[in-house]
Amino acid sequence: MPSLKVAVVMGGPSAERDVSIESGTGVMRALTALGHDARSLDFDGRFVDAMREIAPDVVFNALHGKGGEDGTIQGLLDLMQIPYTHSGVLASALAMDKPTAKILFAAAGLRCPSGRLVPPATLAAGHPMPVPYVIKPPNEGSTVGVRIVRSATERPFGNAPWEFPGDALVEEYIPGRELSVAVMGARALGVVEIISKTAFYDYEAKYSPGMSDHLVPAPLPDDITTLALETALKAHQVLGCRGVSRADLRWDDTRGAAGLYLLEVNTQPGLTPTSLVPDIARHVGISFSELVSWMVENAALDT
Repeated sequence: MPSLKVAVVMGGPSAERDVSIESGTGVMRALTALGHDARSLDFDGRFVDAMREIAPDVVFNALHGKGGEDGTIQGLLDLMQIPYTHSGVLASALAMDKPTAKILFAAAGLRCPSGRLVPPATLAAGHPMPVPYVIKPPNEGSTVGVRIVRSATERPFGNAPWEFPGDALVEEYIPGRELSVAVMGARALGVVEIISKTAFYDYEAKYSPGMSDHLVPAPLPDDITTLALETALKAHQVLGCRGVSRADLRWDDTRGAAGLYLLEVNTQPGLTPTSLVPDIARHVGISFSELVSWMVENAALDT
């Protein structure tokens, strides 16, 4: 494919701004080295005017969190008739809204942790289900706001109030091993197991060098590897994702195949030096530059 003018959109106002800038900076370097005309662009009040000035052939969406992966910028780019990487409006919105995604996954026969939305006042009054359980915002990424309540003596919110709008998503805690699967187009690339050096695979473990180990390929029985790959690809398809996505799973290895649970799908997985998708891709022979190139070319051809 000939050289393309690519606007790499990063930053934005979400809680994951810093991670987005790190992802976007790496993408910029890779695209420039590949001979593309890459321009960085923040997702701020000047975005539309700046986009018109740049007039890109394609947008590489390196945003994370609200506004960037919930269908907002996707709808804007659709209106501007500019092709972009990753999933479209509907898939992005569905994946970002965890309760809605869980309904779709369950209807497709995919096993997810049981859970429900709980008003903050109800949570503040006591435990909504037997411990241990997980509390998370229903529409944030990168484990922002996630808390595991492990003991009946713990207060659900600890010593801090609920800082997110609306209800909290409360789910049963799945013990065992942390897994993730990268999907690229119609192919599930591989499974990684994450060994976190913090209490769980939280924001610090995800983005601080040395705070987690990635085992690629994950040391799993063959049937669990196959099931994880099939689950991730089916989840990608159920939501209508395109490009690259990442499915996060937990495996209770005391229960065999019945212990594998799908947690969520990330339609815009991180591309930082500590991110999972580049590690998985590298293991199957796809370099970071090749991954980024495929994403841009796939988006440009998808118009």
